[in-house]
Amino acid sequence: MASGIKDKVAILGMGCTKFGERWNSSSEDLMFEAFQECIKDAGIEKKDIQATWLGTCFDEVNVGKSALSASLSLRLPNIAVTRVENFCASGTEAFRGAVYAVASGSCDIAMAIGVEKLKDIGYGGLPEFSSAIGTTNALWFPNLTAPGGFAMLATGYAAKYGIDIMEVKKAMAHVSVKSHANGAKNPKAHLRRPVTEEQVLNSPMIAFPLGLFDCCGVSDGSACAIVTTPEIARSLGKKDVVSVKALQLSLSNGTELAYSDWDGAHFVTTTKASKAAYEEAGIKDPRKEISMMEVHDCFSITELITMEDLHISPRGKAPEDVLNGFYDADGTIPCQIDGGLKCFGHPIGASGLRMIYEMYLQILGRAGDRQLKDPVFGLTHNLGGFPMMNVCSVAIVGKHGA
Repeated sequence: MASGIKDKVAILGMGCTKFGERWNSSSEDLMFEAFQECIKDAGIEKKDIQATWLGTCFDEVNVGKSALSASLSLRLPNIAVTRVENFCASGTEAFRGAVYAVASGSCDIAMAIGVEKLKDIGYGGLPEFSSAIGTTNALWFPNLTAPGGFAMLATGYAAKYGIDIMEVKKAMAHVSVKSHANGAKNPKAHLRRPVTEEQVLNSPMIAFPLGLFDCCGVSDGSACAIVTTPEIARSLGKKDVVSVKALQLSLSNGTELAYSDWDGAHFVTTTKASKAAYEEAGIKDPRKEISMMEVHDCFSITELITMEDLHISPRGKAPEDVLNGFYDADGTIPCQIDGGLKCFGHPIGASGLRMIYEMYLQILGRAGDRQLKDPVFGLTHNLGGFPMMNVCSVAIVGKHGA
């Protein structure tokens, strides 16, 4: 019977670029930057890496359809490199490939790297269909924008629980204020300026009730992880071992899009993936056992609802927890302690690995001014697509043996 991957794989090293408007850096440059930090941290040579997984989403405006760019730019030793894509979970999908390779015994040392260039496409948000494939008369979902889709999630949530939409908006504002305060302490974040609740609530409206500060930015960036077994990690001199406790993926089957029993106020995939991840990690009460989280705050309402889908805040009570500071840096479960997508932006292929990078630093006590006190378990969450059709990945990492 399957037993999962808990403690079978250790993170040997990680690296992450500064995220932002990296006009003078290509995708290959960004990968090289993240890789250099990662391999130095791992304490190995390139010849020791046996396989690599590359996560990137918009291939046509980024690295191309193959994984060859990673092999060429990093001068990898003629090993297998597999390109993976799964919407906004692409970075975690690359991590999953490397982790499963080690857990299965097919590799001793494997690498995951994610990258995305979004600032060079000449578009304010995600790429147009036309700019991606050369057509002139098509757009990605022409009748639906990302802010518009997630705005409906906010109104659906307010309607379901009978909460005034302005109260929901106030809780959303706290989400943004909290994350910007955290990001101000992170030299690798794109946006590093704290904001006030008044600024957030009075910011230009994008899609009611989402204002400008409720939406994450557009950035370039890359992140990288090298994984192995805990035994090999110790043999290479790693005393404090960070291991993978769980890694789960859930994809929509279209039920939400059909509007059958879905209420438009939660994510089915997050609810399922998180439950499976807790079971794999042996976590019985996530509200008491999870030390910190990085969740997919593409929009502040997404983070708020994710708190409930992760089985941490009770249904309909996330606004109360948020406003009470439960998820603040000095709260019970700090969320987005590095600033999150709100401050890093969302170069799609890199975001999942960037989240794990922060959990890795925190567990090793290497997070500088934003360091938390003795964290044990860190959870990361990616959500790709739209509320009514999405993919979700949940990863849990922590101190080996905990």
